[in-house]
Amino acid sequence: MDLITNVCEYEALAKQKLPKMVYDYYASGAEDQWTLKENREAFSRILFRPRILIDVSHIDMTTTVLGFKISMPIMIAPAAMQKLAHPEGELATARAASSAGTIMILSSWATCSIEEVASTGPGVRFFQLYVHKDRNLVRQLVKRAERAGFKAIALTVDTPRFGRREADIKNRFTLPPGLTLKNFEGLDLGLLDNTRNSGLAEYATSQLDPTLSWKDVKWLQTITSLPIIVKGVTTAEDTRLAIQAGVAGIIVSNHGARQLDYQPATISCLEEVVSTAQGRVPVFLDGGVRRGTDVFKALALGASGVFIGRPVLYSLAVDGEAGVRKVLKMMRDEFEITMSLCGCTNLKEIMRNHMISEKDVYRSSRL
Repeated sequence: MDLITNVCEYEALAKQKLPKMVYDYYASGAEDQWTLKENREAFSRILFRPRILIDVSHIDMTTTVLGFKISMPIMIAPAAMQKLAHPEGELATARAASSAGTIMILSSWATCSIEEVASTGPGVRFFQLYVHKDRNLVRQLVKRAERAGFKAIALTVDTPRFGRREADIKNRFTLPPGLTLKNFEGLDLGLLDNTRNSGLAEYATSQLDPTLSWKDVKWLQTITSLPIIVKGVTTAEDTRLAIQAGVAGIIVSNHGARQLDYQPATISCLEEVVSTAQGRVPVFLDGGVRRGTDVFKALALGASGVFIGRPVLYSLAVDGEAGVRKVLKMMRDEFEITMSLCGCTNLKEIMRNHMISEKDVYRSSRL
């Protein structure tokens, strides 16, 4: 493990260690997987304009998210079924996030329950929510998160239907014996069937509500005092509607490229959302973040922070809690170096003029 020098190296090691069905579930995207590749490649087309001869002997990476102070603008995205990667699953991830002083979003489709994760000790945690057809079930989940001390609801809004993930179909993805979707135990909703297709896709079709709309965001606000962040916004139009609905924040996300293929990369959508939000709510980003340089680019384009998903799963598979801790530390260290070399001593100093984006190059070529 000492020889691992960057986050990306964990993926190849995880591929060797995990069963094919599990690795494919974590790694694959929808259909042709064009957006999956683009989520990464779009970052490579954004270049730096570093400033020099600035005293960078002290770098402050702390920030606040919904009023909660964290050590860095790098947080953990919701990722389902983490016990497929490691026996401690979401418990290990929660401890790693807490030790790093950052936020974890717990997937509602976790293999550890809300209460089990809360029992790992202190930490700022949000709860990711899918809206099921059974609204009473949704109400129960939200109330459980409240009681367990979770600080916000991250509502996934890009899944009226499940994207076509061909690797899961070929593998007939299902949970192995002994694992369940822990938050649904006792409700006959915790098991997946894989008799015909992807067990997860069939589960989603049977449970998730395709009628989900902005009125349901308003309904959620009537059943909880927790702030609601919407996860899955990529356009100006939906940004305006989200703000009109009274959300507390927006996560620019394409669901890890697992829903609609041939969507733009999230980093390519970020400025449109930030420009429309006009500072009225914080805007975050997930999708393709693998380097500290990626974090800097997202913040320079207006994000208040980023969430990472697959690097957590791969490092969890390889080395459990220690692996997740190392991923968070590597990304923090890379981000600190990037700030230093760009001449920034705190997050407020990271500005748009530190970047040359694809759009800038195009505009220059037209002059």
